[in-house]
Amino acid sequence: MSHNQADTTAIPAHIGLILDGNRRWAKAQGLPAVQGHREGMETLKSISHRAFDKGVKYLSAFVFSSENWQRAEEEVNYLMSLLIKAVEKYLDEYHERGIKIVIVGRREGLRKSVLDAITRAEVKTAGNSNGTLALCFNYGGIDEITDAVKQIVSRGVPEDEITNDVIAKSMYTPELPSIDFLIRTSGEQRLSGFMLYRAAYAELYFTDTYWPAFKTVDFDNALDTYSARERRFGT
Repeated sequence: MSHNQADTTAIPAHIGLILDGNRRWAKAQGLPAVQGHREGMETLKSISHRAFDKGVKYLSAFVFSSENWQRAEEEVNYLMSLLIKAVEKYLDEYHERGIKIVIVGRREGLRKSVLDAITRAEVKTAGNSNGTLALCFNYGGIDEITDAVKQIVSRGVPEDEITNDVIAKSMYTPELPSIDFLIRTSGEQRLSGFMLYRAAYAELYFTDTYWPAFKTVDFDNALDTYSARERRFGT
């Protein structure tokens, strides 16, 4: 089947998720912001299970950006502890489902307890092959490209040997392929630096629904729009 032929059963191999609207959802419910993040964590679990059950191979979620350090200290501390709690609560469940977990982003500046949780999740699920959940944590798309360039320079790669493949293999977690379908919730219509290199030809989908209110039926509806699109890749 050609790239530009619509397929009503098409399932993207790699889906990116920008989990936006946690705090606004909480405010609309009269709840503290941290409750929005907690509910967002539950939503990610249900959506990720749905995605892998449908045959998605890679699911990348923008969990904590490098710009999020600018938020209030209390909220930042809560988001750090939330990652640890998520590992404690869900790691066994993902492992039993055969899902590999990888954390994408800079490790510098993260406290030891967070690094320990990351290591535990990655080591335990390293051999799984039923799907990969990539949690983009302390992540920035520009940072990723900058770090890739630094890595290439540090290896002393000659200019005439720098190819698209060399750059791709220098990105964080290079086994992650290009994003096919990118979903952003909460009504914002921008990438906010999310996987800039891998999202070059991604189909974009924006919804006004806040992330904690994004249900599996909303995810299914999004997939329906992807199936109806014609991916031309510049042709």
